[in-house]
Amino acid sequence: MRLTSIGSSSNGLDDRAVARSTVLLVALRIGYAYNWFDTGPALPSLGATFSVGPASLGLLVAMFLVGAGLLQVPAGFLALRYGARAVSIAGAALLALAGVASAFAPSFDALLALRLAAGCGAGLFFSPAIGLVASLYPAGRRGLPVGTFSSAFSTGAALGIVGSSLLIPEVGWRGGLLVGGAVLAVLALAALVTIPRAAGAAPSPRPASRGPPRALTFPAVWIVGFAFVGVEGASFATGQFIVPFGESVRGWSILLAGVVGMMFVFPSTFGGPVGGTVAERFRNHRTQFVVASVAGAAVLALVPFAGLLAAVLIGIVFSFAYGFIYAVMYVLPHFWRSLPPDEVPLAIGLFNSIQLSGGALVSFLFGWVVAVRSYSFAWEFLVVAMLGTLAVLAALPATERRGGDGPPAAAGSVPP
Repeated sequence: MRLTSIGSSSNGLDDRAVARSTVLLVALRIGYAYNWFDTGPALPSLGATFSVGPASLGLLVAMFLVGAGLLQVPAGFLALRYGARAVSIAGAALLALAGVASAFAPSFDALLALRLAAGCGAGLFFSPAIGLVASLYPAGRRGLPVGTFSSAFSTGAALGIVGSSLLIPEVGWRGGLLVGGAVLAVLALAALVTIPRAAGAAPSPRPASRGPPRALTFPAVWIVGFAFVGVEGASFATGQFIVPFGESVRGWSILLAGVVGMMFVFPSTFGGPVGGTVAERFRNHRTQFVVASVAGAAVLALVPFAGLLAAVLIGIVFSFAYGFIYAVMYVLPHFWRSLPPDEVPLAIGLFNSIQLSGGALVSFLFGWVVAVRSYSFAWEFLVVAMLGTLAVLAALPATERRGGDGPPAAAGSVPP
């Protein structure tokens, strides 16, 4: 299916401009995700270079999520002020520059600071970019492009894991990080040149009487944020540590472990479009979240007992499940009628900030559990985190079924 607007977009762009912009944003999303996960296969080499253990490496992983979480909400405000296009491209550029600089880090402390900066760039990119993708399409046609954009993260993550696993034996961890940052820099420049300024332009100034953004106090935003802290931490920690686990515990080569690691992220490329389409067509969003989360947690619990083939199958189910979850999550705010459309990026940024901040703690604790106990205990810890935070979802109002055009509102919401 072609990703064209099939109707007028909100900014008056023709179908060719919409298609070009969508392709560039998906490519940028892939390069962005590459720079999230290219550090995973490098962790053993980083530990050897700087003489640090699993707990410190867990902190390194967490620092990226801390930066990403800190900038999610400011990114939403900046998108309201300067436009989603400008903010998302600036974020990608910051992530690229921090990735390049990480290759030259003189100490572990410097690398921690650079991963924090890289996370800040990631935080500036995502919520404005996904709001930009959605704004290119009319209501009722957003599910597929938003789902595709969301799942492109997993394509980039898979490339980051496998690409880094291939590069490290040849050029070392510094060369591997340099490649990821440089490629993203080229994509950011291409986006700056290609995506029209009319796409994601800054909205009209808010009337003074309108008050603070409704997204900041919208209950469903906070519920979604806290409910998926465990999923965020589990998906990120798994993608970062599955290669070191395969090497140190299973005795796999770095390349074989990288291929297995790819299967823990790439199949969500297909989960995203499926989740986006299902979320657009059916209103039982809470049920969709629960089924996918429980399925992902159930297979993740089997990792300590899995051989090579079983690990691949577990990765396929786990990654498809969380790709589905995130696509539903990013479509959902467009169904909340009482949330102003120009605040959707801010809403996504807020619940992403909550998830990333909590996910940073989960990722750090994963590394700490590995250090004080074992990988087996650490995998089960992730399962507990996923299901424990999911309980918050019980407070999410069901999506109301309404007649008429456009997406329905969340039950209990009050039209503006």
